Amino acid sequence: MADQEKLVIMVTHGPEEPELATIPFAMAGAAVASDVDVVMGFQGDGCLLVKKGVAETVAAPEFAPLGGLLESIVELGGKLLVCSPCVKSRGLSEDDLVEGAEIVAAARFVAEVTTATNSLVY
Repeated sequence: MADQEKLVIMVTHGPEEPELATIPFAMAGAAVASDVDVVMGFQGDGCLLVKKGVAETVAAPEFAPLGGLLESIVELGGKLLVCSPCVKSRGLSEDDLVEGAEIVAAARFVAEVTTATNSLVY
């Protein structure tokens, strides 16, 4: 039996760029629906997308609403890892983030990427 595939998607664009913010969620949604383990990493302004209430405000033409994509990804077991320095520099804490989001340091991102089948950066 083959090992489970794992896709790591690093998200660096925030709500001010709806298309670039939504594409990684569309990719993650397709992957988790295909039984691929998905880890989404949020760095820079990307961390704003997992702030409570923000995903519901992001909409890109021709894409499913980001809020619904986020909800589906979490329900299907996708992991949401958020850069510690990035949230701190934006005055955020774990209480400000959606359920399931975990604040992590660089070493965790390195561990996830080096054990992934593939990785994408948006």
